[in-house]
Amino acid sequence: MSAQVLIVDDDLAHRSMLKTIIKGWGYDVAEADDGDIAVEMVRNQSYDSILMDIRMVKMDGITALELIKEYNPSIPILIMTAFSSVDTAVKALKIGAYDYLTKPLDFDVLKLTLERMLDHTRLASENEELRSILEPNNMGMVGNSDVIKELRKIIATVAPSEASVLITGESGTGKELVANAIHSASTRADKAFVAINCAALSENLLESELFGHERGAFTGADRRREGRFVQADGGTLFLDEVGEIPVSLQPKLLRALQQGEVQRVGSDTVEKVDVRVITATNRDLPEEVENGNFREDLYYRLNVIALRVPALRDRPSDIPLLAEFFMKKYSNKNRKSIKGLAPQAMDTLIRYGWPGNVRELENVIERAVIMTMGEYISTRELPLSLSAKENEAPVQPSQAAALTGMSLDELERKAILATLEESEYNKSKTARKLGITRATLHNKLKRYGFE
Repeated sequence: MSAQVLIVDDDLAHRSMLKTIIKGWGYDVAEADDGDIAVEMVRNQSYDSILMDIRMVKMDGITALELIKEYNPSIPILIMTAFSSVDTAVKALKIGAYDYLTKPLDFDVLKLTLERMLDHTRLASENEELRSILEPNNMGMVGNSDVIKELRKIIATVAPSEASVLITGESGTGKELVANAIHSASTRADKAFVAINCAALSENLLESELFGHERGAFTGADRRREGRFVQADGGTLFLDEVGEIPVSLQPKLLRALQQGEVQRVGSDTVEKVDVRVITATNRDLPEEVENGNFREDLYYRLNVIALRVPALRDRPSDIPLLAEFFMKKYSNKNRKSIKGLAPQAMDTLIRYGWPGNVRELENVIERAVIMTMGEYISTRELPLSLSAKENEAPVQPSQAAALTGMSLDELERKAILATLEESEYNKSKTARKLGITRATLHNKLKRYGFE
């Protein structure tokens, strides 16, 4: 379906001429012969843009503009005026009109202005969608792919329970982010979220960190200290890289989980704790159990609910959103005014395999923001390794547009066409595969001339 333009003009001959011309440019056209009718039409139907005369008998264009903007402030309205009414047209701009044109109209200027207005509508829609992706109800996980949407659903289902959760996935995929999302959506959200990396400490230090110690329990223990279990009492304890916990320490962890009890190093006193434990690992724990490196009973205690965080290469449609998110984050942090990424730079990011996942992408964008001197990040600011052939992700059929030398628009157009064909022109299926909404797909199909 083409973009819808509403023409508001009480001069029938002028309105009919405009309708013929604008329809010839490929737009759908609706008509209103006065401002009051236009206001009513806007309340009952959505239009992409409005072309409105300023002088009409029943309700003038200024009044209609005010009422329409009150109801729908985002719709772009182009005012038509006689030269003698330019002052009134300027007033219309202050109220919120997109622009004004003087009669007799220059149709080349009208066509160009309409195109800009419709681009404005499209960008506003896409920005709104981006904002919705980054809202708190999306749990801080940037992305709109099917796998991320499914992960959000599972988190929303699991979070209110008291079950232990084991999060698996490659390094850098954002396992701690998922753990934090579970805590934030749980009944414990107003209590502490305490995290510890089990791989970063030796056995003795890890025991002390988890359970605490008494003064003099070991060399350097010059005071009594609470462990992470006590710190997280009433809240959530996140054990990252839980597969690295030494076998000798695992029985004490199992007891804390089963009995809700912890004992400081060097103490005979047992303390009761109420803690929900979430764990994460990039190891194959069943294999570790098989090899005797991880207790089977502890594994089953931790693995009540299993969540797997997808690798970045498994959700390539999220790369532009993530890149935009990190670009804004680090631009603000470094007081830079970077507007975006050049098409070739974005193409390079999409084609790369990302063995370090989201963490690697974040590091690349942070570096690029710091190195960029202009308004856009180019391939010059990206590491050379991203362009190396051996590091490129395998191109799937639905990503067949990723060909050297094309602009980002060309890449996107070809990707949409390839996915449409692959989905037998089922638009809902196409949108799901591309990781976008059906409305966004509709806008892109119109933009690239598929509709």
